[in-house]
Amino acid sequence: MKIGIIGGTFNPIHLAHLRIAEGVRDSFGLDRVIFIPAATPPHKPLAGETPFTQRLAMVRLAIQDNPAFSVSGIEGEREGMSYSIDTLRALRTDHPDDEFFFIIGSDSFQEIGSWHEFAAIFACCNLVAVERPGAAITDLMSVLPVSVAGEFGHYPAEHRLAHRSGYSVYYQRGIPFNISSSTIRELARQGRSLRYLVPPAVEHYIKEQGLYADEH
Repeated sequence: MKIGIIGGTFNPIHLAHLRIAEGVRDSFGLDRVIFIPAATPPHKPLAGETPFTQRLAMVRLAIQDNPAFSVSGIEGEREGMSYSIDTLRALRTDHPDDEFFFIIGSDSFQEIGSWHEFAAIFACCNLVAVERPGAAITDLMSVLPVSVAGEFGHYPAEHRLAHRSGYSVYYQRGIPFNISSSTIRELARQGRSLRYLVPPAVEHYIKEQGLYADEH
C-alpha cells in the first residue's frame, strides 16, 4: 500500500489540513492517509493547554466521512518529545511492506535541518513538501541542509529530489490555503463562527467542550 503520513498539533485541525491531505492523496494515488497528532511537539510549544486526547478527538471527527483517512494516537502512547523520525521508524516496523509519503508544509521543509535526526527521515520514506502561503519553494535543492545535499539527485522538471536510498522528495504546488489554527483559536475565544474554517463536527466539539475560551 501507499500511505500518506501527516502530523501536526492539530490545535485544532482545520479545512486546510484536510485539503492538503486530500490533494496529496489524489496526486500520488495513495491508498490512505494517516493523521498523527503530536503529543509533545519539539519545534514549538503547544499553544494553550488543549490536551492530546481532545486534539485526537477533533481529528477523528474531522475525518469521519472520508474512508481514505485514518488517525493514529501513536505519539500519545510514548513518553518524551514527539519526534517525527521515531514515529516513522515505528510505522516502518509495523508496516514493512508499505510505501510511506511523509507530508509536511513547505515552511517546515525549509527548517528541516533543525529537526531531530533529520537526515534519517530522507532514508526511510518519501517526503512531500506542500506549498504553504508565504513559503513557496522555487528550487528544492537550494533549501536542503548542506550536510545532506550530496545525497540527492535533482530533477527540477519533476519538482523532485532523488535520495540515494531510493526515496524521493517531492514538491506539491497549488494548495496554499491561508488558514491558521491560531486564527481559529482566537475566533473561538471571541465566541465567533468557525464555519468554513473547520468541519461542522469540529466546530460543535470546540463549543461543547469550551475549548480556547480562556486563551489570551
